[in-house]
Amino acid sequence: MNSKEMGINCLEEEEIETQPCDHSKEDDEDEGRRTSTLPWCELELPLGEAAETFRLDKAVCSHGLFMMAPNHWDPISKTLTRPLRLSLVDDDYSSFSSAGSVLVTISQPPEHPNLLNVRVHGTKSLSSLQQHALLAQVSRMLRLSETEERAVKEFQKMSNMFNYGDNEDERNFSGRVFRSPTLFEDMVKCILLCNCQWSRTLSMAQSLCELKLEMHCHSSHFPVAKVVSTVADSPKSETDDFIPKTPAEKESRRDIKDCKSSQTAEDCIADSCGVQLRHLEEVSNDSGLSSYNKLADQLKEIDGFGPFTCANVLMCMGYYNVIPTDTETIRHLAQFHAKKSTTRTVHRDVEKIYGNYAPYQFLAYC
Repeated sequence: MNSKEMGINCLEEEEIETQPCDHSKEDDEDEGRRTSTLPWCELELPLGEAAETFRLDKAVCSHGLFMMAPNHWDPISKTLTRPLRLSLVDDDYSSFSSAGSVLVTISQPPEHPNLLNVRVHGTKSLSSLQQHALLAQVSRMLRLSETEERAVKEFQKMSNMFNYGDNEDERNFSGRVFRSPTLFEDMVKCILLCNCQWSRTLSMAQSLCELKLEMHCHSSHFPVAKVVSTVADSPKSETDDFIPKTPAEKESRRDIKDCKSSQTAEDCIADSCGVQLRHLEEVSNDSGLSSYNKLADQLKEIDGFGPFTCANVLMCMGYYNVIPTDTETIRHLAQFHAKKSTTRTVHRDVEKIYGNYAPYQFLAYC
């Protein structure tokens, strides 16, 4: 497939404008806007059947995973920026592998809502294999496969039957749950969700990405670091409001601890020879419930993968029949269902409340 068929537009240079955080008109006058001249090219991803109901902001902001680095959601421009890998066949599953990665910005143009624009920063040209790899990762993140589209439609039909969508949060949920571009990244992030507050989870993800970026900058031929700096200096997104501030004297110790913890999570998966991630992804393509237990057993072979982590990973793989439960689930039941639950009863309680939505209990829980 040639560039024209893929909808690729290449330009020699691009003006990327960024402004200081918490800027004002006076700031603009005093400091001005900084610009960075970089090459870029653009891909188009047709939404197909999903175009009728798909909205990028709903698809991205459907799960807290979108707040975890290296994702950067800009609620003003409604764009998602993050690095993606240039190859799907490299045996190194880390986010910044030897195969190389590039920073991309994903948007849904109002004038063409039936497609997504994927702007690739830092390079003027891409091979057909690289184009395929990038679009496949975008499709995975936003669940644009035929299998996922069937699940969305079936859940929406079920929702109408049970009057799901009576409140604003339910109406804003489209049935697509945001995930990572690769199963490996999903697995690492699901480990980071365990046994800690949300602010700590975000901090560990950020520390791991900073470590990977540092390693990547020493080996990559693509100017990812230069583009990343423009994103980091852009106006703060609304997600900053969700992150509690840590006292300054604790930052140094926490950064070191977070980096070690998040690196350990990645190493646990990378060193697990008994689990072939590519095979797991292939088995889950049909998301048949008959393979759920088999996949769960395989995931449990990985150090650190208990029931909560396995359920979260399987949800990312497209299995919505089991709701991952922890203390947050207990709080949710108390707040939204006036249900007093405990660690002993929470599994039974969520099944009683959401069982009618089988096999999409997790989607109803969202």
